[in-house]
Amino acid sequence: MNAAPTANIAERKRQLVRNELALAAVTLLADQGFEETTVDQIVAAVGMSRRTFSRYFQSKEDVVVHLLAGAGAQMCAELSARPDDEPPAPALRHALSVFTSLCDADPDRTLHVSRLILDTPALLARFLERQSQWQAEMGGILARRAGVEPDADLRPALAAGVALTAFQTGLRRWVDSDGTKAMDELVDQAFAMITPALDLSADPS
Repeated sequence: MNAAPTANIAERKRQLVRNELALAAVTLLADQGFEETTVDQIVAAVGMSRRTFSRYFQSKEDVVVHLLAGAGAQMCAELSARPDDEPPAPALRHALSVFTSLCDADPDRTLHVSRLILDTPALLARFLERQSQWQAEMGGILARRAGVEPDADLRPALAAGVALTAFQTGLRRWVDSDGTKAMDELVDQAFAMITPALDLSADPS
């Protein structure tokens, strides 16, 4: 009877440890640089052994990308929860506010993490891998909303990809400005340009 609650508590504890490791890694990486920071330094910062670290992450890349995982899942959940009759552009923009709101809630940390990811080839590759996964999931959600088959219609996956590219473009501009520009405004500007391309109501033929 108590197996499920016990399992949930154990997973919450694991999540707290993952978050602690991720935050320690970001602090070190921001100060020292990605290549210069070792896993041993990260685990030392939180008083953990390397063996224990390996139970949670396979590499220091995974530690940083972990910070994106929760936000990505929340973004897909937000998109899925939008009203079915809402056009794709505002639905996607609302879903992406999960990321843009991080820039307002914790701008310093988000700026550090974003700069690390965008300026470190190994991390950027992992970020793009995650983005590809989000695109597939978001494309499936858009296809369901539009009543089309995702395997037969390119538009849902394309719309998701275009929206994510708009976000990444705004993120790059935000990082280049050292956070002085408003992230929401940058993404809004990008969406104003791409909204016609997100329309799934037109005949694709």
